[in-house]
Amino acid sequence: MELRHLRYFVAVAEERHFGRAAERLNMAQPPLSQQIQQLEAELGVALLHRTTRKVELTGAGAVYLERARAVLTAVDDAAAEAQRVAKGLQGRLVVGCVGSATYSLLPAFARALREELPAVDFTFRGEMLAPDQLDSLLGRRIDLALLRPPVEHSALRVTTVRRDQLIVALPEGHPLARRKRLGVEDLRDQDLIVHASRGRSVMHGIVTDLCRSAGFEARIRHEVAETSTLVTFVASGLGVAVVPRPVAELGVPGTTYRPLAGNQGVDLVAAVRADDDSPVLARALGLLERVTRR
Repeated sequence: MELRHLRYFVAVAEERHFGRAAERLNMAQPPLSQQIQQLEAELGVALLHRTTRKVELTGAGAVYLERARAVLTAVDDAAAEAQRVAKGLQGRLVVGCVGSATYSLLPAFARALREELPAVDFTFRGEMLAPDQLDSLLGRRIDLALLRPPVEHSALRVTTVRRDQLIVALPEGHPLARRKRLGVEDLRDQDLIVHASRGRSVMHGIVTDLCRSAGFEARIRHEVAETSTLVTFVASGLGVAVVPRPVAELGVPGTTYRPLAGNQGVDLVAAVRADDDSPVLARALGLLERVTRR
C-alpha cells in the first residue's frame, strides 16, 4: 500500500463517482478502478458499493475514509512543517544578551522576531555576562550571544553589531553631575561600582584599564552581577559607574549620566557557533542587522 492508494480512495469516496474522481486526479478511470480494487484486495474488505450510476461507502469504507483523511493530513502537515523549518520560518532559538543590550537592542530585536517569524519559538536570556554567554554558546545552551569582546575561539563566528560610547552614571546631585563632560581622571577619588571580576566581566576589565591608563588604580567599592543592580546602586548614592551609553535607557530614577571624554567606546558583537547552519539562526541574524541599522 502506498500513499497514492489512500489519495485515490479518498477522491472516489468524496466524489461518489469514479469518473469525477479520475477527472479530479487527472488520470483515466480504468487505472483508478484497478487501484481501488487492489486496495480492497490488500485489505481483504469491500470499501465501496458500486452501481452503474454511483458509488457508496460500506461500513468499513466509512471508517477507512476517516483514517485515510487523517493520515493524508498528517503527511501534508509534516511536509509543510519540514519546508518551513528548511526556510527558517519555524524552529527554536535561544538568545543570550549582556545587560546593556538587554535594555536597548533586545526589545526591538525581540519585537522584530515576533512579527516576522511568529512560528519560531524564541527564548531570551538577558543580563548574562560575556563569559557565561560563551560557556553557554559552546555548551549549546544558547544559539546566539550578544556580548562584549574579546571573543577568541576558533569554534565561534563573530560579527560586530555596533559600537557604544562609554558614559559615567552618577547619583543625582553628585558634584560631577554639574559638568557637561567628564574625563577618566575625574574618577580618581570616586567610589566605583563595577561588574564582578569573579565572573571575568569584560566591563570590569575595561574600567580598571581606563583608570590605569590615566595613572591611578580604580577605587572599587562594590561589585555586582547585573547591570540593573549596578545602576540601582548608583541611584542609591553608593558610588559612580562607567557604563555603555545604552544603559541610560534603563531609566532608573535618581541617576544621571555624563559623557566620558577620550574613550573609544566598546563594541557589541554577535557570536554564533561556526558549525551552526540553522536557517532560523540565519534569518535571526539578518533581522538583527536590520534592527541595528534602524
